[in-house]
Amino acid sequence: MIPIKDNIPSGTYPFVTVTLIALNAAVFLYQLSLGMPGIENFIYKTAAIPVEITSLYDIGPSAIVPLPFTLLTSIFVHGGLFHIGGNMLFLWIFGDNVEDRFGHLAFFVFYLLAGVAASMAHIMLEPESTVPMVGASGAIAGVLGAYFLLFPKAQVNTLVILPLYISMVRLPALFFLGFWFFLQLLNSGASAAGGASGGVAWFAHVGGFVVGVAGALVYKALSAAFGSH
Repeated sequence: MIPIKDNIPSGTYPFVTVTLIALNAAVFLYQLSLGMPGIENFIYKTAAIPVEITSLYDIGPSAIVPLPFTLLTSIFVHGGLFHIGGNMLFLWIFGDNVEDRFGHLAFFVFYLLAGVAASMAHIMLEPESTVPMVGASGAIAGVLGAYFLLFPKAQVNTLVILPLYISMVRLPALFFLGFWFFLQLLNSGASAAGGASGGVAWFAHVGGFVVGVAGALVYKALSAAFGSH
């Protein structure tokens, strides 16, 4: 299922969402300019590598920032065109509304915290892994979790592609995002049980989504306490 558009207009221009997409695109274009050996080296220098985070020992190539801060740099690095394309599509469709509700600065902080928390969820599961983690998926999973709670009545125009069947349908956001989360749970369970993960940190998606729901709950509680929308 590929989301195309939701039916919730944003009340403000999504400066942060657009800036995040531009930053990710700029970093990806820079990666492409490095050529294959350079791309791999850049990924290792910017990725969050679980064993480096848990041991605070750089296994090389040397990170471009102190090791804990790779939890942030890794959010802006992607492994390929489909990786960044899918992530930015989800961010564009769901990010503007969450930014509109949270406010620009709070949304930016929330996005980064969700990304860090998502990475830590994966690191807790595989603390000795030497496989580099890159991508905005965990942070965007946080955005999806917040959207799931804040916009339960939204509708999502969705391209459904099945064998011998392709169609555009309108799905409730609760179903679309609930089904997305269910798939992440299934894949993370299979990965934890020793199945092939396909190089995807599935549990980071689960952790990010849960953090997003929690962040939205905190926002709603504060809004109720202080009388904001």
